[in-house]
Amino acid sequence: MTRPVIGLCAAVERARWSVWDDEAVLLPRGYIDAIQRAGGLAIMLPPDPAPEEVLTLVDGVILAGGADYGERPDRDAFEIALGLAAMERDVPLLGVCRGMQLMNLARGGTLIEHLPDVLGHEDHRAVPGAFGDHYVRLLPDSLAARAAGAVSHPTKSHHHQGVDEIGEGFEVTGWATVDELVEAIEDPTRRFALGVQWHPEASGGEEIAALVEAARV
Repeated sequence: MTRPVIGLCAAVERARWSVWDDEAVLLPRGYIDAIQRAGGLAIMLPPDPAPEEVLTLVDGVILAGGADYGERPDRDAFEIALGLAAMERDVPLLGVCRGMQLMNLARGGTLIEHLPDVLGHEDHRAVPGAFGDHYVRLLPDSLAARAAGAVSHPTKSHHHQGVDEIGEGFEVTGWATVDELVEAIEDPTRRFALGVQWHPEASGGEEIAALVEAARV
């Protein structure tokens, strides 16, 4: 059986390997491993001027985590356009952390630029460079709950920005138990259009497996 092809939007960052120190297109391996475990074929997508053409090559898309919105304008523009086109064409789409935030921006939503200014604590990025653990409460029978396999879901998290005003067509279906911060958004009119604020590639990968399954259709 042909594996569904999952496009992963990759970061463009300075990196070092062997004797080299150069600009590189990269992602944590956890994303690739989760897709392959679920029976998908993973391909990395660098920023590209023709996002709609990219969609002809893939069966599903993941907007991965990474740098804050505004730090890499080329990546931001590509991923917002790709995410919007995927939703318009009903191509299965999963936004992870930053990816959820870009999904929201693509539909006219807004961001909280620095959560501690609003929430009064640093719990969502307690230690820079290390994931924190917390639970999210998911709406029963939502896509988020079905993908995670539970309505009370342990997560790995690392972010200091979050969604504020919700973009057109999205429903909020997940909240952090510690402070009720929005943790999941979805469009119920699409086959699979889900944004999660946590990092499934760093834990069980259930949400990524659900995307791969949706992309089989």
